[in-house]
Amino acid sequence: MSDARTGRFVVLEGIDGAGTTTQTARLAERLRTDGGRGGSPVRATREPSDGPIGSLVRQVLTGRMVNPGGRAPGWTTMALLFAADRMDHVESEIEPVLAAGGVVISDRYDASSLAYQSVSSGRGGEQAVEWIRQLNRHALRPDLTVVLDLSPDLAATRRESRGEPAQLYEQNEVQRALAAFYRDLAKHMPDDRIVVIDATGSVDDVHRRVYDAYRARFES
Repeated sequence: MSDARTGRFVVLEGIDGAGTTTQTARLAERLRTDGGRGGSPVRATREPSDGPIGSLVRQVLTGRMVNPGGRAPGWTTMALLFAADRMDHVESEIEPVLAAGGVVISDRYDASSLAYQSVSSGRGGEQAVEWIRQLNRHALRPDLTVVLDLSPDLAATRRESRGEPAQLYEQNEVQRALAAFYRDLAKHMPDDRIVVIDATGSVDDVHRRVYDAYRARFES
């Protein structure tokens, strides 16, 4: 996939309850208010995407689609589905905005695949990570990935306050393993620009840290 672009591609990552969805929306709103890049478009998006493959993945995550016998698909199947959705997401939503000189902020990207599928693989090591990395080797690289670092216990409290059924990966022990993986994300993605920030405090507090990371990357 071509990496020719003039825009900026930013990704927010973190465990469930860390605030990636809220902070993606806040950063997009801030950039639009500030004029973005001279009036160029600012697009907030997400993975799984709202495309056809992403919609299928969301049904799996929420338990609306299972294998015969009630099983969720295995980690390799999920990694393949996420990778297919990612390529469609880039082609249909991300690249057109970047080509127009705009800013795309994505709530999750391929770091989520590395984290969630490797942790759920049960192999707990570089074999799964390397396979997932190769699966996503043609994915467009972000200009900046911001990891929202939050304690698993606080994230669990936030998830419980939503009053929604737990999704596929929202068991507390899985989230603890994911939190550790994200803190070490730069080790698994050494060629990417990754910033880990403290996600405790108010929404405004965290937004200021996210925006500071954005400015340090693009305006320094």
